[in-house]
Amino acid sequence: MNTKGIEAIRNVGLFGHQGCGKTSLAEALLYVTGALDRLGRTDEGTAATDFDPEEQKRRISINTALAPCSWHGVRINVLDTPGYLDFTGEVHSVMQVVEAAILVTSAQGEPEVGFEIAWKMAVERNLPRAVFVNRMDRENASFETVLQSLRTRYGNCIAPMQLPVGNAETFRGVIDLVEMKAYLGTGKDVQCTEIPADMKDEADRYRALLVESAAEGEDELIEKFLNGEELSHDEVVRGLHEGIDDGRVVPLLCGSALRDIGMTDLLDIIVHEFPNPLEYGTIHGVHPQTKAEIRRQPDTDAPVAALVFKTIADPFLGTLSYFRVLSGCLRQGAVLLNANQMREERLGQIYHVRGKNQESVAELLAGDIGATARLADTHTGDTLCDAASPILLDHIAYPEPAFELAVLAHTKVDEDKMGPALQRIAASDPSFRFYRDAETGQTILAGAGETHLNIVVERMRKFGANVDVIERKVPYRETLKGRAEGQGRHKKQTGGRGQFGDCWVRLEPNPGGGVEFVDAIVGGAIPRQYIPAVEKGIRQAAAMGILAGYPVTDFRAVCYDGSYHDVDSSEAAFIMAGMAGFHNMAPKAGPALLEPILEVQITVPDAYLGEVMSDLSGKRGRIMGTEATEEGKTLLRATVPQAEMLRYAIDLRSITRGRGSFTAKLLQYEETPPHIAAQIVENHKKEHGAA
Repeated sequence: MNTKGIEAIRNVGLFGHQGCGKTSLAEALLYVTGALDRLGRTDEGTAATDFDPEEQKRRISINTALAPCSWHGVRINVLDTPGYLDFTGEVHSVMQVVEAAILVTSAQGEPEVGFEIAWKMAVERNLPRAVFVNRMDRENASFETVLQSLRTRYGNCIAPMQLPVGNAETFRGVIDLVEMKAYLGTGKDVQCTEIPADMKDEADRYRALLVESAAEGEDELIEKFLNGEELSHDEVVRGLHEGIDDGRVVPLLCGSALRDIGMTDLLDIIVHEFPNPLEYGTIHGVHPQTKAEIRRQPDTDAPVAALVFKTIADPFLGTLSYFRVLSGCLRQGAVLLNANQMREERLGQIYHVRGKNQESVAELLAGDIGATARLADTHTGDTLCDAASPILLDHIAYPEPAFELAVLAHTKVDEDKMGPALQRIAASDPSFRFYRDAETGQTILAGAGETHLNIVVERMRKFGANVDVIERKVPYRETLKGRAEGQGRHKKQTGGRGQFGDCWVRLEPNPGGGVEFVDAIVGGAIPRQYIPAVEKGIRQAAAMGILAGYPVTDFRAVCYDGSYHDVDSSEAAFIMAGMAGFHNMAPKAGPALLEPILEVQITVPDAYLGEVMSDLSGKRGRIMGTEATEEGKTLLRATVPQAEMLRYAIDLRSITRGRGSFTAKLLQYEETPPHIAAQIVENHKKEHGAA
């Protein structure tokens, strides 16, 4: 096995809620390690990893960005992920390609929902992790509050390895609770000193918490600790290392990204405590055709296997695919098999990427992360591998879309460009989908939230498809509640052969049966060849609606009589007669408006359950039941009209502070309440009149 060079690679993701300072932290790590000679700032739009114009305009991270640097001879691939909840799909991608996670939280208050989501994902993937308490230099910073909150939520696995020296404006360094030394200063200019006299008691108290967590990192040590025996320095170090490796110990660090305090300690943790790709273990996959399980080691002599975890589609620069090499040695010009599409791809140049800057390299070893441009058939989540030894790597699971909006092209040219633009965006972003609603005729965009889809619209415009966001139509339907019968007659004489069709039709309810046509003609009142034309005319008229232009369903049309002309009757004439019969009789048959009802399942923290139920009641929802799921959460089942759910993703996020989630599917159609139906009909009349 050839593993040379793999030991000197670390792949680490930065995760946390929006605004906790992940991008500033990535910037500080680049600066301290010498990868950057100037410290950029997110609020000025100069950060290396926030280079997209939309990111600079909105002051939030939208895309995962690479920030590689070197420390003590180790290459560290730092992946800066978005914290805004609309871009959680990026977090799913990065979790697949890193060996460790740094969860960032602000020193002001408790960790927020973005932190909780990332923690849960890291636990599910059994990733070693550390928590970095950022912004210790800001007003209202409280390391103690964050520590207690984390220990209350996650237990004694939270091990404070540092203690801040000073607070807010006076913050000037950290105390290393393993070595019991103070490190004061910023950036690389850090001085090792004794612990300040006024902080020795506090340091001893925090040291005791650290030793307790270290003991839990190894069974032998926990037994010794419980027996009241003191752990040696080496035992504490060993317990921490073993515990971090298997996730039983999570070191808690602190600092300030903007002032470069605490960066060297964080880098040391990454290099000395986090696993390299070899230590992380075996790669699992399946044969793309036989589906037989395949296991492979991260060996540079093994066949190549790489996972594409991020794709950026740009109308001017083309497509840039980010990938993690899992095994083998990937070289420029290599011809690889896309195991998802079963098509070959020839790689051009391959790059190490830092923000928007690309450095061409001849090869990438197993464990490393890089990028290549202009792959023809490869999308996010695809596996590239040696065709002689194919492997399909584990699929990246992305969250289902929760929010939809409709778009309308400005012109026919824009409409022609809209399809290709949407396809390119969807290929690069698996958490985004689009479709055409057959009932409303609208083009629907589906994503994680309003901001996510607004950015999709901006990207569409960059691809030349100018569109407007329009109101999402609800696919109402109409039906008949009573019976009516009468004549549908079409007669037209314009010189020469005329047009004549005559039918007698009875309309009646057909609950749940769709549109049913019954041929009750006897005695040849209408010739056999014209009966299908009558049905066609009725169905065409029903599709145009009676009250508000929505298709009429769940009725039976019985054609029981009629007449014809030997010369003037034709299929077209009887289609018109069928339409006339429906239009004449339907308004007399008790027409009613039906609305779609969704079956909704909402997972919500217990603290917000009452507020969510109250909100659903205000949306005409009916609570069908509840059940406890994971600790502290409840699954709520309800039925709610679709018209009330168009912005529910935004409402639920607001109520639960982003901690609630839901799924919805069409259950049935029910009659719309009269006052709402009247408003819909009135709006239709106004629109129809304007048209």
